Formats: sequence, C-alpha cells, structure tokens
Amino acid sequence: MTNSFADFAKAQMIFAIGTNMTEAHPVASTFVKNAVEDGARLIVVDPRRTGLADWAQLHVSIKVGSDIAFLNAMMNVLITEDLYDKEYVASNTVGFEELKAKVMEYPPEKAAPICGVDADVIRDVARRLAAVTPALLAYTLGITEHTCGMNNVLSCANLQMLLGNVGFEGGGVNPIRGQNNVQGACDMGALPNVFPGYQRVDDPKAQAKFKAAWKVDSLPEKPGLMMPQMMEGLADGRIKGFYIFGENLANSEPDIRHVEHLLASAEFLVCQDIFPTETTRFAHVILPAAAWSENEGTFTNSERRVSRCRKVSEPPGISMPNWRIFKELARHMGHEWESNSAQELWDNEISVLAPALAGIKYARIENNGLQWPVPAQDHPGTPVLHKNGQFTSGKGRFVAVDWTPPAEVPDKEYPLVLSTGRRLFHYHTRTQTGRAVGLNEIVGEETADLSPQDAEALGIVDGEMIRVKSRRGEVKVKAKVTDRMPEGMVWMAFHFREACANWLTNPAFDPVTQTAEYKACAVKIEKR
Repeated sequence: MTNSFADFAKAQMIFAIGTNMTEAHPVASTFVKNAVEDGARLIVVDPRRTGLADWAQLHVSIKVGSDIAFLNAMMNVLITEDLYDKEYVASNTVGFEELKAKVMEYPPEKAAPICGVDADVIRDVARRLAAVTPALLAYTLGITEHTCGMNNVLSCANLQMLLGNVGFEGGGVNPIRGQNNVQGACDMGALPNVFPGYQRVDDPKAQAKFKAAWKVDSLPEKPGLMMPQMMEGLADGRIKGFYIFGENLANSEPDIRHVEHLLASAEFLVCQDIFPTETTRFAHVILPAAAWSENEGTFTNSERRVSRCRKVSEPPGISMPNWRIFKELARHMGHEWESNSAQELWDNEISVLAPALAGIKYARIENNGLQWPVPAQDHPGTPVLHKNGQFTSGKGRFVAVDWTPPAEVPDKEYPLVLSTGRRLFHYHTRTQTGRAVGLNEIVGEETADLSPQDAEALGIVDGEMIRVKSRRGEVKVKAKVTDRMPEGMVWMAFHFREACANWLTNPAFDPVTQTAEYKACAVKIEKR
C-alpha cells in the first residue's frame, strides 16, 4: 500500500475495485464502513454485490475480467472532459501522451459492451471520482488474479496518478495483501528475482554485498523460476527436489488433478508446515514447524508495518521455529549461521542488508511497529509513499495497457463464468480454520452461488445438489441462489476439499507475475 489503514478513516472518497473486503479482509472493511458513516463517499466496482457494496453510494457490476476496459474508459472521460489533474501530471509524471493515445481508443460506448455497464454509468463514475480530491483506491485479488493482473494494477496506478491522488493522506493505490505476512515474505526476498529488500539478484553491487555478508563465493546471477515453472519442471525432470514451506499447493493451486500429478512426480519432496495437509501426503520428508503463537519474530502487513510477534506457548513435540529449521539444514550442509534468535536475525542481518529496513530494530517496534522505508534509526517511518511527487524512479510513470479477455471465456458448451475467492468464516484451504469446530458449525460445506435468472433457466432451486463442470474436472456442490450474483456468473470458494473450486479453475497465468487466473474460467452446471 502507498498509504496506511489510518487513511481509510481520513478519506473523503474511496474507490474499491476487485475487492470482497468484508469477507477477505473484515478488519480493513470496518475502516471503510466507519469512513462512510463519517461522511466519506464509497464507489464499489465488482461483478458481485458483496457486503461492501451495501455501504456504497454506487455499486457498478462489471463483467469478470473487464477491469482494464472499464478503467481506460474512465480515463478517457477524465481527459476528454478536462477533469484530470493537469498540474500534477505535468510536474510529477512521464508518459502521459502515450496513456492519452491509448485511452482515447476506449470511449465509454466502446467499453460498455465489454464491461456490461452502460456508457453513462462509466461517465458518472469518472465524474464522481474527479469531484473529490484526494480519493483513495483499494483493490485485492479481484484485480491481480487474472492473466492480465499486472496490467490491471498498472491501470489502477494510471488512474490515481491521472487524478493526482498519489502522495497524499487519504489517497494512494492500496492493495490489501492476500494473506498475513505476504508483504513480509516479499520483503525478505521470497521472490526469484530479488534478495531481501528488493535488491535484484542480477545487480553486481547486490551480488557483491550478499556474497560478503553470507560468506559465500557465488550466488545465482539471474532470476530463478516462478512457482508454476518449478511445478511443471517436476513432471519433465528439470526439477529434482521441491521444498514447500507453509503452502498447501494440492488445494490452493488451479487444476488440482494436474497439481497432484506434478507433486507425485517429484523425486524428492519436502514439506514444512504446522499441520498435515493435502500436500504433505506427497512428501518424502515433513518438517514440523512452530505456529505463529509458538515463535518470536515479525510480521509485515499490507501497509508495510513491521510488527513484533511474541511467543505465548512452547512448540509441541519436535516442532521448532522456521528460522531454526533453516539454520539446522544449513548446518548439516556445512554452513554455520551466526544469528541465534529472531531478534538477532533482524537486528544483525535483515536491517543491515536491506536499506529500506535499516532504521528498524527490535527496540523500536515494541509497540505499534514501523512502516518502511525507515532508512535510519532516527527516522519515524513512512506512512505515505511518493509524497511531493517524489517517486522511486523520479517521476511517476504512466504505462498504457490494452484490455485482453480472460484466457477462457464462456461458450456454447460451458456457458457460465466461474470466479473464486474466500468466505468470511474460513481461511484459505482450512489448514487452520478447518480444525475450529465452531467455524465448521457456521459454515460446514461449500456452495456454488448463482443468480436467480440462471437458476430458473436451469430449473435449480436453492439448496439443491448440483454438478459444476469445467474442462478440467467437476464437483458436486449445493446451489445457493442469490440476487447478489449477476446473470451468467458462478462463484465458489476453495476452502473445502471435495467441493474445492480449484478442481475447476484454469492453470493460465499472467505472463510476467505468473499469478494464476483464479477469477475467470468457463463452466457449466448440471442437475445432479
């Protein structure tokens, strides 16, 4: 996030696109609701009428996968009606002419049939957004989990820079990360192209720095493989060993049947986790890890805040903290790592090697933590990025992008589009929440949510068991007929094994980020 959760309360206008915040991020959604109660205006753009839409002055139900066409058309209106922030654009950005040329190709009348939204509604949204400065934009996985996910994000950034909303309290581009500590994992270098602190592995200076710090003669000099590439490498033998740390891939990845084939093909598979999962069934070795409450360390949340996590109980049995497991493995491989606690790791290694974290020491995050970048120990942290038009690259860069349809669209054989996500009472693949009796009593099975129009056309009643089929598989699931669903769309979660949406989802990925297109695939429904 360029801004902070505190800014939700300060915002006078919130533009929420591709986010089921009330279920996937219920705490964050309370900040939005509080802002609305205090007078903020809220526009929600989402195919479904989610709980957040109930609080909005305007809910725009666009078609799944049409975000770029919608955003480009909005920017077309802002430019043609002279509603954008010309001074901000001229002083703080580059690439405006290229952006203008592209969005001129998307007048509202052209975008309307792509989005399933009337052209006048597109104009209305653009005018409403331009009328309040600054406005805060928030999105979640409804933007990123597409084959055009990176371009969706660029479009969101384009819109906010065009309106002059970046670099101010109550504004910015604010992605709410999909899981706890996703931000922290990325900060620590859990990406194939960077060392900790987003220092590129192909940068000679970074290479020299980490070789010296880690006391090694060589490090990979080019970016490694992304996860889908690694998994495919299991089948053809390019990847011999696979180490899965805290992921339940056999439920969370698209096209489960294919994923299980890949996992079964591994010559040597290691799983490190706190509980047995569908994925540990394929492991040759399981390393039992301590849970968050059994460990000392830090979490970094969506607003870049590094916070302490304190141990409240001892790890059971032979389980141990993740960092200690890694240290023991390294020791058996001939490396003696010096740090011997989470605090030593942070104070002596992480903050020393990552410039954005240099000013964060354990003594400074006893209470509410700090938001990076914190370049020095007397720095207070950075609640708002890009203040005064100061972007990382100097000026904000517009990147013109075209709309592209999902990799798989409805047709005569599979006439409906399936989109997936989370439900309020369970988390991810239920590795943890599935062990909570009370939560299972509230939501104990999956449903396929569909519109009353589609249910009537198919002769399906609410609560009836149906089959949802895609080109990859089928599941038997209970139908939930609800007017929150638009016609032509089915929605499911991936919490429950037997009716997991990922038996159906399409293993198509964004070509750059390699994020799977969980939000769109073609399905059909049959009476059981």
